[in-house]
Amino acid sequence: MKRVLAVDVGGTKFAAAVVAQDGTVAIRSERVHLDADPDAVLAAVVADVLAGPVDAVGIGTAGPLDPVTGTVSPVNIPNWRDFPLADAVRRLTPNRPAVAIAGDAQCMAIGECWRGAAPAGRAVLGVVVSTGVGGGLILDGRPYLGPTGNAGQLGHMTIDPGGPPCPCGNLGCLEVLASGPAMVRHALALGWTPRTAADAAELAADAARGNAAALAAFDRAGEALAVAFQTTAAMCDLDAVVVGGGVAAAGPVLLDPIRRGLARRGGLAFARRFDVRIGALGRDAGLVGAAALAFAQVSADPPLRTEAVV
Repeated sequence: MKRVLAVDVGGTKFAAAVVAQDGTVAIRSERVHLDADPDAVLAAVVADVLAGPVDAVGIGTAGPLDPVTGTVSPVNIPNWRDFPLADAVRRLTPNRPAVAIAGDAQCMAIGECWRGAAPAGRAVLGVVVSTGVGGGLILDGRPYLGPTGNAGQLGHMTIDPGGPPCPCGNLGCLEVLASGPAMVRHALALGWTPRTAADAAELAADAARGNAAALAAFDRAGEALAVAFQTTAAMCDLDAVVVGGGVAAAGPVLLDPIRRGLARRGGLAFARRFDVRIGALGRDAGLVGAAALAFAQVSADPPLRTEAVV
């Protein structure tokens, strides 16, 4: 049975895993790179799981990215600009296998469609709500990466034209309204006082306990996400939206305001028919999707077809 290396590059954490051809995660590691050298953390997390050759490598990464050169410029990793990620990971593997690369949310969508909560329908939006907000599209049953490999950048969709500036250079992006750090900033501005850490996990716990400022932060984020989902549905005729990422662990605290935001909107019936659900694979969704990218390069019966290889 073939085995591949899967790597998931996020805004604050890197994960790596060796994945079997049935989608089983054989061994997994995750490390935080915040305030640390991301190159060193990348090498360490791959070394944690890699004990020998693998048949291929799949990478899901925060973007934007260039799938032709394998370079990335993640908005939330400022010292990685035009970083040769595919080559860097390839050098960390003993037999220098083929490397496939796509956006982290795209990989999450692929993983949920292959082994998770996404339905067998033709049009699915996968959304990662974490340090940033990412999106990945499955259209006509296949990943849609776009001409530059960056399709589905939901986090940089304009929600509020007069809204706060985003590190990407735009104003009022979804990411500055609905990411975990954005929710925390909004709650703090409303007077929220965290007991331990000022992070999205504690904010979600306080919202579940009825804290008004925490609930208001999730309400604002849910409204922004609802706008983004319905706008995407109007463009892509979605069957489902699957939400993952660290903030998705909040469950109903996040889903309920999204659903309320959708219920407040009218619109054409086809753009309202999708459902919204939390992903089934948790923190492994991006790794499973990255593994699917890798198997597409080396398997006679891959879980999907894609050309995202460098």
